[in-house]
Amino acid sequence: MLLRGVNVGRAKRISSAQLASVVAATGATDVRTLLNSGNAVCTSGRAPASLARAVTAGIEESLGFTAATVVRTKGELDAVIALDPLGDVAVEPSRYLVMFLDGVPDADRVSALRSVDVGDERWVVEGRELYAWLPPGVADSLLFKALAKNALGVVGTARNWSTVTKLRDLL
Repeated sequence: MLLRGVNVGRAKRISSAQLASVVAATGATDVRTLLNSGNAVCTSGRAPASLARAVTAGIEESLGFTAATVVRTKGELDAVIALDPLGDVAVEPSRYLVMFLDGVPDADRVSALRSVDVGDERWVVEGRELYAWLPPGVADSLLFKALAKNALGVVGTARNWSTVTKLRDLL
């Protein structure tokens, strides 16, 4: 599972131990976290959407803030890595990102995003993921500036390719 917007400022701080505790409180087992940026894997009998709602509610109840949660199963994460649609051009894993979306974006919104000039950046939406190759990096990304305005109309949280593969390795 992936939390959106935690540990990037002072307002939404959650330690790995706090995240593991919240996830375990949902009934999940084998909870492990990666880095201190809202990444966790676990075993759960809950459906992914139910687990996401439970973690979001647990964070709000125990820590007093809202953090959108996106969940992918092991099989879904395997498929994300296997697809790797920009792997032929993405030569630096820290600048190759996958944005995990909480739903499939509307085709009209994806089409509108295509009209945004993003320079040398390349991106593709496949189902509930947006893959992005950002040669200038995230901080200077024209694509991510457009996405910050909710261009796709769905909640998403991005991880670089190294983090994506490390999460898969934890499973």
